[in-house]
Parts: sequence; C-alpha cells; structure tokens
Amino acid sequence: MEPRRFSTGSAWEQKYGYSRVVVDGEWVFVSGTTGTDYTTGRIVDGAEGQVSKAFENIHAALSEAGAALSDVVQARYYIARRDDIDAILSAIGSHFADIRPAATAVVAELIDPEIRIEIEVVARMR
Repeated sequence: MEPRRFSTGSAWEQKYGYSRVVVDGEWVFVSGTTGTDYTTGRIVDGAEGQVSKAFENIHAALSEAGAALSDVVQARYYIARRDDIDAILSAIGSHFADIRPAATAVVAELIDPEIRIEIEVVARMR
C-alpha cells in the first residue's frame, strides 16, 4: 500500500518537495510545523503564540490523517532563540502534559528569522 500524503497547499511544500503529513500504515509523520496561519500566510507573534498556532496546525494535520494528538509518540522541537526555551517548553508542556511523547529539543537557526519554534511529531494510530 502506498503512503498517503497530505498538504496544506503552502508554497514551501511545493517549492521544497515535501508533504505536511505522510501516513504509512498505522504511522503518521507530521513535518516540522510552525506558528504560521495558513489562511493568511503570516507567522503569528510571540513564542507562546507560535507554539499555540503550531499545535492548532498539528491538530488539524493529525485529524485529516485520522489521528489525534493523544496518538503522538515522538516529538522534536527546533527552537530559534535560546532565550525562548523556558517559555516555549512550558507552552508545549501544557499541550503534552498527559501524552508525554519521547521528545528532543534543539536550538537551531530556522528557515525564516520570524519563526521561533518548529515542531515535528510522529503518531501511531491504534
């Protein structure tokens, strides 16, 4: 069975050749997700605001694939500014407090200087 692929239709997905979500059997892979409002194409303000919007985007991606946030088993956080670490991880913790996936946080320069957080998740549907 071929993997199913889902897109938000963003210019980045087409330009850089990737899918927002790939479903392969019971596994759901969600590409790095930012605090971008896909309806306007704008990145929301502030570290906590970007975390909140990223989780809205992740929730929508997982739902389209037939999964839920509670199915997430692994997460990676790419944080652009070291000074944002506590605020970002606390905001993420509020979303994952009961789920507690295996997770890694990395401080790294991101593709757009306005982006302060990018979150990638892997889920397993049961």
